[in-house]
Formats: sequence, structure tokens, C-alpha cells
Amino acid sequence: MFDAALRAELVPTGRLRVSLNMANPVLAQSHTAPDKPAGVTIDLSRELARQLDVELDFLQWESPGDSVLALAGGVADVGYLAVDPKRAEQVQFTAPYVQIEACYMVGKNSHLQDLYEVDRPGVEVLVIETSAYDLYLTRNLQHASIMRLPTAEDVLQKLLRDTTGLSVAAGIKQALLAQAQRVGGLRLLDGHFMAIRQAMVLPRAIGANARAAVEAFLAEMVRGGFIAESLARHQIAGVTVIGAVSS
Repeated sequence: MFDAALRAELVPTGRLRVSLNMANPVLAQSHTAPDKPAGVTIDLSRELARQLDVELDFLQWESPGDSVLALAGGVADVGYLAVDPKRAEQVQFTAPYVQIEACYMVGKNSHLQDLYEVDRPGVEVLVIETSAYDLYLTRNLQHASIMRLPTAEDVLQKLLRDTTGLSVAAGIKQALLAQAQRVGGLRLLDGHFMAIRQAMVLPRAIGANARAAVEAFLAEMVRGGFIAESLARHQIAGVTVIGAVSS
């Protein structure tokens, strides 16, 4: 799958430099592995490095925006992020391989009962800056305002300090559920406002042949059950593998 020319293009330094978005609690974390980092994107990276016959280095970022910049700036060779048209101005995406959900969470003072009540004047939506749902909500919210914060913990603390009942935390469903279970007094609004499609990410300079080789690698990881098995091994639930054949 990867000949010498493709290997040289994809791994110009001789070591696969992987940009990890550690803000994603579904794809870059594990509930079972003692070593860190761990998760499905780490497993995929190790398998890609094995097939390329190179060593690899993990570059860990707490912000998805920093992960994009690493790829766009030539600091990293491959990454894993949600597909978004704004990001596509700087990097290129493979076909998506998994889908996760973005939801809203409110505090005990909130009278909001439905996610369709969020987009109204006076409501403030709290997001992790440069996250996929930040980019999506920036394009789609018409009345509510957005407050961008550096980390998920910052979003949580701001929500807990709210006394108006008009603050709403946006985030990946699994992360919000974990926060609600840990803190108490928080609840998720029914449904999801966004389906987040996750893909592998390459620098824009990568050519069509090299990209096709990565696409073929990823398709085989889906088709052969590698991704589903990795998610199960790390006990990550609530993720849809795109293109997987059910047994």
C-alpha cells in the first residue's frame, strides 16, 4: 500500500509525527489502558506507522485549533479532527470514519427543557474555543451569544457559576455525561444539535496519490473491524463507525 515514494511524501522526516487533539474525550482517551496517550486514534497511528515501517511521535494538544495549526504548519504529518469547512482552508480531510454527537448541558437554575429553546436572546452558549461545535454554532446560532473558553473544565466551572439559568454548555455527549455524573445538579437537554464526523487529517501539500493511500488504509481499518474493536477495547460507547458492516 505504501511504497518508498509515498512513504517519503507522507513521512518527510522519517518519523510519523501524529497530531493528537486531547480535548476529544472519545477518540484520544481510554477507560481501560494504563498507558497514556491511549485511544482509537493512538491505535490507528501505531498501525499506520507499522504499515509505513517507521517510528512515530505523538504531539499532544489541548486545543483542536493547535492541532490544526501543527498540521498546517508542517509540524505534524497526520491528525484526527472533525470535518469542518473552515478547517479545510488549512488542511485536507479523508472520508469520515466515525460519528459522535454534540449536545447541550444546563445547570440546576435553568428552565430550558429543549435544545430548540437555546437559540434565543439572552442565552449564552459556552464552548471550547476552536472546537468543531464552536465552528458550527458560530455559523448557525442566530440569537444566542457564544462564550469561548480554553478547556472543558473552564466551560464546566463557568456553567456552575451561572446564577441566571441562561448559560448552556455545548460539548461532546460523552464528556458532558461524565461531567454531569461527577458534579451533580446538571442535566443534558434531549437530543443532539450536531452530528460530528471525525476524519483523518493531512497537510494540504500532500498529493492525490498519497492521500488515496491513506484513504485506502482508513477504509480497511473500518472494513476489517479495527476501529470498532479499538473502541470496544477502550470501552468507548456512543460512537457510530461510518461505513462499517454490521454482523
